[in-house]
Amino acid sequence: MAVEYSCCSTNFFIHILIIVFLVLFAGLMSGLTLGLMSMSLVDLEVLAKSGTPKDRKHAAKILPVVKKQHLLLCTLLICNAAAMEALPIFLDSLVTAWGAILISVTLILLFGEIIPQSVCSRYGLAIGATVAPFVRVLVWFCFPVAYPISKLLDYLLGHGHVALFRRAELKTLVDFHGNEAGKGGELTHDETTIIAGALELSEKTARDAMTPLSEIFSIDINAKLDKNLMDLILEKGHSSDSLL
Repeated sequence: MAVEYSCCSTNFFIHILIIVFLVLFAGLMSGLTLGLMSMSLVDLEVLAKSGTPKDRKHAAKILPVVKKQHLLLCTLLICNAAAMEALPIFLDSLVTAWGAILISVTLILLFGEIIPQSVCSRYGLAIGATVAPFVRVLVWFCFPVAYPISKLLDYLLGHGHVALFRRAELKTLVDFHGNEAGKGGELTHDETTIIAGALELSEKTARDAMTPLSEIFSIDINAKLDKNLMDLILEKGHSSDSLL
């Protein structure tokens, strides 16, 4: 049953502030779940070492928080669920039961899911770095509940998945970064060719890179280097074979 409050009463405004806080808090947890958990440790380490100065600073702040991925995931989901479950309780004191359900679903869907996840999917690195100290506090606050669940997930699923590329995937990635691919890459055609060739070296044999002796034009060591021999050498030309 809804409790009637005067629009000017203190309790009414307190409930409104709590509802706004819960919606924003749930939205932040939802956005961070997508923004932080979508970043692999490899991506963050690459950014921390070779990104722009701003990206290096952001990645350095996020790395300690993201290292224990399952603990972070459990913390964010627990906080998000707590905020969403508490919202109808405070709405129920202002409106009817069905109204509380309708308003809470609308608020959570729009301001707690769609908008935060859209923003964090694009600016997850900057937002994650900004709220990293706050997330650490939440991790410690939820530690008694989140830690056992995270250890269970570590046991069942492993401590984490490191997204390293295989040779074929690296070649495709290099091709995408070439300026000929039209995706904004800066690598030239020669650079992508050299990198792709270097990645294939372990799969090549000497036969793949060298010319067979039967196809080689050779000169006897005792041959006289006269005009006729020079003309013959010029006529045969030289090899244009490349190791790569």
